Amino acid sequence: MGTAEPRPADRRLRLVSVQADGQPAPAPASDEELLRAFHRGERGIGLRLYEHLLPAVDRTLYRILGCREQDHADLVQGAFEQIVSTLAKRRFAGECSLAGWASVIACHIGLSALRARRRERKVIDRTPGTRESGAGPEPPAQSADPERAVSAQRDLEALRRHLAAMDGDRATALLLHAMGYSINEIAHLTGVSEAAAQSRLSRGRRELKARCEPDAAARRDPDRPEEPR
Repeated sequence: MGTAEPRPADRRLRLVSVQADGQPAPAPASDEELLRAFHRGERGIGLRLYEHLLPAVDRTLYRILGCREQDHADLVQGAFEQIVSTLAKRRFAGECSLAGWASVIACHIGLSALRARRRERKVIDRTPGTRESGAGPEPPAQSADPERAVSAQRDLEALRRHLAAMDGDRATALLLHAMGYSINEIAHLTGVSEAAAQSRLSRGRRELKARCEPDAAARRDPDRPEEPR
């Protein structure tokens, strides 16, 4: 879902754990150790979980939204609130990695934010100069062919628009698959059978293809009127 991702710009998302003597903290604990520490209520476990899962949460949100707008930190916080709540209720079965499970939660948060932004932009037609400074998409990578880069950026925006309009389970399966997860892993991450995960992925692909076909037709025939969204 996009090209190389820059490091998070918000310094609030880049905490580094240190010991009392100022030395770097030991190597990250395993998922099992973190879960045991969480359920024992060990001091500092919240920060340890945050540091362990932030890369997965931040990367997933960026891939879905394509930028880090000013509410990015709020979306990260929302994801971690769900993570902590689910752990506290002991609803994490441990059949997948904590990072993978956090990615699923971030998927749902990101898709909800994407839908909300699409609705907002339909109501408020943002004209040049109305968007807050720094709130726009990450600038496209340098390219020898600027026209091609702009076209690729337009295609990504269209893809995100279609994902926001799709069934949530199908969109989540597509996003997880795009992030490199296998069908078996997607099934574990989303709590369904492999057959159900494959069905969601297959239906998602068909739905996305059907949604993208009018865009492809419009590119072939620029004079063709755009279909209503």
